[in-house]
Amino acid sequence: MNILQSASSLTTMRQAHFYPIGAPHQAWGATELHAWRSQQMRHRSYADEVLNVIDSLRSQVDVLHYGDIVYGADAYPLLALRSLQWQADLPHVLITGGVHGYETSGVHGALHFVQEHGATYAQRCNWLVVPCVSPWGYERIHRWNFDAIDPNRSFRDPSPAAEAAALMRLVAPWRGQWLIHIDLHETTDTDETEFRPALAARDGTTYIPCQIPDGFYLVADSERPQLAFQQAILRAVAQITPIAPADAQGQLIGSPVLAQGVIGYPVAQLGLCTSITQAPYTTITEVYPDSPRATPHTCLIAQTTAVCAALDEVLDA
Repeated sequence: MNILQSASSLTTMRQAHFYPIGAPHQAWGATELHAWRSQQMRHRSYADEVLNVIDSLRSQVDVLHYGDIVYGADAYPLLALRSLQWQADLPHVLITGGVHGYETSGVHGALHFVQEHGATYAQRCNWLVVPCVSPWGYERIHRWNFDAIDPNRSFRDPSPAAEAAALMRLVAPWRGQWLIHIDLHETTDTDETEFRPALAARDGTTYIPCQIPDGFYLVADSERPQLAFQQAILRAVAQITPIAPADAQGQLIGSPVLAQGVIGYPVAQLGLCTSITQAPYTTITEVYPDSPRATPHTCLIAQTTAVCAALDEVLDA
């Protein structure tokens, strides 16, 4: 393929992926936002799948009601689970899931950690688990919130996302005391078929296709990547699901690989969730649920394994 054919092919690909709402190179206004909202449908129940699980754990944990999300007639209580009998001399650990509501294994991996491992780790650390930061997005299997805002680019003050603002208020009293923060995510095929094209349409920019990594990887804070910590997590997860290899450019999802299965983002600059605690050890997990080698169960276990490995690496040091 010559240069002109290659350029033509890329142009065709971009046009084929243009989002059906809005006009090319024009950011959305109120009309486009209304059109987008009208397409969002509830596919699952936050009450049935998340709140009911939390209710079943109330005898084992402290449940904190840290806010409410209200969008029109839809109201969602925001709940966090905390280990019983916090001790001042124990390190503090934050585990978050569902910052992007569509990333299912993050939500249920966080809950599974509490169910299966919470009591054991409560003897070694004070843990706070926020399993579903974005319940409206969870129900609609979407990355954004009701206002077409990505909560995981909104952890800054003031925050444009109510979900991010509520979580920042929750963790603020322990600011400077957190040792570890693990944020549980997924990278899915819909990132390329839906969410990144929608982002480009919303912002009036050009959508550029990207390759979805086939496997599990981690996103470190590029300001302090803690590679030994990241690699300890990957060693444990590799027993559950494959670690994503770098592409031909030595990248994952468009970012240079710092070590096998690890990339780095400037989390504070981007307003990512792992910036809110200033913990010295942070990581973002990325499971690939659409791999033919993955199942919902292996994705959930990979998330829980990542949490346990992260805690063991630091608490045992």
